[in-house]
Amino acid sequence: MRTIDFSPLYRSVVGFDRLASLLETASVDAATGYPPYNIERTDENTYRVEIAVAGFRPEELNIEVKENLLTVTGRKPANDDQRRFLHRGLAERNFERRFQLADYVVVTEAALADGLLSISLKRELPEALKPRRIEITTSVQPNLIEGEKAA
Repeated sequence: MRTIDFSPLYRSVVGFDRLASLLETASVDAATGYPPYNIERTDENTYRVEIAVAGFRPEELNIEVKENLLTVTGRKPANDDQRRFLHRGLAERNFERRFQLADYVVVTEAALADGLLSISLKRELPEALKPRRIEITTSVQPNLIEGEKAA
């Protein structure tokens, strides 16, 4: 597993520690491919994250948003059954998947159906940050006395 040491970056810059931690998180999450997920843009300001969580019940999943970081965790209880598998191909292991959210993106709902956990997101810009059209006014030249030319 390859990891990148960002400690020299912390010593030489001020205020970019959040950027470095984002890079660290991205490299760690990319190394683990479990569980697989999709990110879909459904509209100009709405998104959907779908995570394959086959075998997990709603009470075994946890969704948390803290400081623009969406964290989805799946915890399976210890399997004390006397089940004997001839082949075990379903990965029912614990996981934690993190998604960095942009500013003003909020989670609107989450649903579990057919082994897919769907998390709906919406970008809600404050009124002050939305683009607005500025009307252009023209100044009317005062009435000119006959014979004068406009400059």
